[in-house]
Amino acid sequence: MSGVHGFGGGSGLSRRACLAASLVGPAAWLAAPTLAHAGGQLEEPLMDSVRTALSSAIANQAPPEPEFFTTDTRLHYTRWLAAMSDRLRRRKPEWEVRRDFLQTVWYESKRAGLDVSLVLGLIQVESGFRKFAVSSVGARGYMQVMPFWTRVIGDGDAGKLFHMQTNLRFGCVILRHYLERERGDLFMALGRYNGSRGRPPYPNAVFGAQRSWEYVDRPAAG
Repeated sequence: MSGVHGFGGGSGLSRRACLAASLVGPAAWLAAPTLAHAGGQLEEPLMDSVRTALSSAIANQAPPEPEFFTTDTRLHYTRWLAAMSDRLRRRKPEWEVRRDFLQTVWYESKRAGLDVSLVLGLIQVESGFRKFAVSSVGARGYMQVMPFWTRVIGDGDAGKLFHMQTNLRFGCVILRHYLERERGDLFMALGRYNGSRGRPPYPNAVFGAQRSWEYVDRPAAG
């Protein structure tokens, strides 16, 4: 599905750059946020539940609205949104754009059972938070989704991968799919997402970026 592929043929990185990244760790990836890397995912049979989840994303146009069943969970989300908005302000200066993006990341991460900070870290590594990022092998959008996925589950219109919720739904659902394929091993699932299964530079880069988006809730004293 997506992927930053920095470690084989088809990515935009040279062998020397790949070697440097493997030697110095996540900093080498994060130092070049304007690049988009991708490639390596293979078409494979999908479970019906995965296919349904991806198909429904194509039909959705508006940012999803999170639902909260208690006041505490709503307040937790509100505090998280404010904290993440401050961190994202430099990359997305407009409040409405920032809010819709974070709201959708929250919704799709929770829907797929993924840590929101992990998804934000992956987006940082994949596209540098650029909605219209395109890699050298054609992967698109925030989570660098490969175009063949729209053909596997939809009408083949790769342009739909620039739609925010579609891109984030695809990225989260496919990462969850890979996590289940790897029996809960996040390191291996990230490698599969990236097309570098079993090699550490990409998972380590995502884990490093994730730290920038971790959130510890501190409710105001009552």
